[in-house]
Amino acid sequence: MRKIILFFSLFVLLVSFKALKNSDKAPVTGGFVSMQTEILFQDKISIRAISIDNNKVWYGADNSRFGCFDLDKREKFEDHIYRDTLNLEFRSIAQNTKSVFLLSVGNPALLYQVDKKTRKVKLVYKEVNSKVFYDSMQFWNDKEGIAIGDPTEDTFSIIVTRDGGETWTKLLSDKLPTNTQGEAAFAASNTNIVIKGNDTWLVSGGKKARVFYSPDKAKTWKVVDTPIMQGKEMTGIFTADFYDAKHGFAAGGDYEFPEKNAENKICTKDGGKTWELVGQNQGFGYASCIQYVPGSNARELVCVGSSGIQYSQDGGATWKQLSDDSKLFTIRFINKNTAIAAGYNKLIRITFI
Repeated sequence: MRKIILFFSLFVLLVSFKALKNSDKAPVTGGFVSMQTEILFQDKISIRAISIDNNKVWYGADNSRFGCFDLDKREKFEDHIYRDTLNLEFRSIAQNTKSVFLLSVGNPALLYQVDKKTRKVKLVYKEVNSKVFYDSMQFWNDKEGIAIGDPTEDTFSIIVTRDGGETWTKLLSDKLPTNTQGEAAFAASNTNIVIKGNDTWLVSGGKKARVFYSPDKAKTWKVVDTPIMQGKEMTGIFTADFYDAKHGFAAGGDYEFPEKNAENKICTKDGGKTWELVGQNQGFGYASCIQYVPGSNARELVCVGSSGIQYSQDGGATWKQLSDDSKLFTIRFINKNTAIAAGYNKLIRITFI
């Protein structure tokens, strides 16, 4: 009898273990199944940088334009920043309590402070260099902020403010990790910088695709390699997001071959110390912007880019397409089910269902 009972127990354990293994591969149920879009405004415009400010959406655009859209009043304010005969393009935007900051790409790099109440514009930083090209900007808090640009020497161009954006200082190259020849950043969606508390991550692409990490608001830096595709000028990481201090996701690919959906998605569970490929041959190809869904325990992500709007509810392992709209460059969530997206000729509100 004892032998029979023992055999039966082993059989139950084996069946349970097999069922557990099979459940790992079972499709995840629930999550978003569809989405609805509402056009907030349309125009002949290119928007790659947006920032949510309570009930307002601030944006930077091409042709020297910036503005904000009031979601409650459904009113748009838009203005131009004229600088000699320059046609400015604002692909970086950030804010603190009082001001919005807009940073232009190209030479010269011009960083403007816009008062949220008066909408008065003030130039707070200028950099002239044939190689200058700024890609992204964020604030840690009301006083401290950071912007990243392509190398003008042998390191990233990094400027910081410690006085609320009134003045900006470029960090010395000897205080930063050295970039590989041909390693830079992409001004695709203002997501080359991710901040959680005092932690900061910068992502690169091109001939080398790496993640630069600072635990102390840009005072010290470490850099780690990633397995994402790299080696050509238009390959590497184009966008990144962190759900918390541990869980992060980065995406990109090959801008010249946007259908390639292998080696273009990586994730970390240890704060960026190590990265692994996920979603091989799954879902989207070239990605312009990736964002975690709020309140999803680092499981749900939304991506916009050449493959439309894609959604994952298993940490990026599998993806489903919710829209074939390939003209969106950037997206930000207001809450778990609502996001604002912008791109070619439009600003929209998305409701995920």
